[in-house]
Amino acid sequence: MTTVLIVPGLRDHVPQHWQTLLAQRLPRVHTVPPMGREDLNCQDRVNAIEAAVAAIDGPLIIVAHSGGCIMVAHWAKQTALYGQVRGALLATPPDFEVPMPEGYPTLAALDANGWLPVPRQLLLFPSLVATSDNDPLGELARIQTLAQDWGSEQVHLGAVGHLNPASGFGEWPLAEGLIRKLDSRVTH
Repeated sequence: MTTVLIVPGLRDHVPQHWQTLLAQRLPRVHTVPPMGREDLNCQDRVNAIEAAVAAIDGPLIIVAHSGGCIMVAHWAKQTALYGQVRGALLATPPDFEVPMPEGYPTLAALDANGWLPVPRQLLLFPSLVATSDNDPLGELARIQTLAQDWGSEQVHLGAVGHLNPASGFGEWPLAEGLIRKLDSRVTH
């Protein structure tokens, strides 16, 4: 049976976030441990993904949100464990290459902590990028280009903001269907 690995964004675990609620419902799930909002070190987060993947016996599906999507891209370019990954659901990745709204890390902080440049090479496993018309952390056209660079299939969600509690999302039932879609694919 496939295990789901939850990779949260920079804000870590939020009680009413769809990822947290999803993790409570799934039978086989692991979550990358919280790093704390203050720790912006990208390599620390990549190492946490590597440790989580190494601890899973058998195939897995990654479910990442926001900054977690960028973490997965950084992880994918340096891991040898990509063969375990049947697919990745990358929901509303942010655009770390342009200034973000107040309250989010600055470009200088992201650069100093190893996030930039954002990896744009083809991911070595199937992936779906869920996009939003009105995400305050990423203009749709730029996120679509990022998804193309990764070789990801795009799932356009419409006007869902950043797909988080601040945008009115707790439960996100579509996530389970997208996970099943990824799990049903045969990877090589």
